[in-house]
Amino acid sequence: MDPAALTALYHGYIACLNARDWARLGEYVGDSVRHNGRPLGLAGYRAMLEGDVATIPDLRFEVRLLAADPPVVAARLWFDCHPKAGFLGLPVNGRRVCFAENVFYTVTQERVSEVWSLIDREAVVDQLRGDA
Repeated sequence: MDPAALTALYHGYIACLNARDWARLGEYVGDSVRHNGRPLGLAGYRAMLEGDVATIPDLRFEVRLLAADPPVVAARLWFDCHPKAGFLGLPVNGRRVCFAENVFYTVTQERVSEVWSLIDREAVVDQLRGDA
């Protein structure tokens, strides 16, 4: 894939997530996908995302930065949401929090095969303390 096609694939993936169109997730994510080194497979990855949405009903993925260097996509995603209960081991309990996720994807055969993700937990801690 060239960078433009990889970028288009990634934006399609994000649109799929925001639409909660889980039936189409396999168009973007491979059957053997790994997340932070753990083999989840497509079903496990979908279950993880469904769990995220159950915890954060207003979860919306906003792409703030994006770089595509085939076969890798790097993105900084932004979230402005209200987790229902605990989140990242923190007692958010419905409060509004804003945070970033830095994530790298490897794309193999036009599907995401590897995801490396790091959420800015400290930003959430600061907001809960009232520092943000």
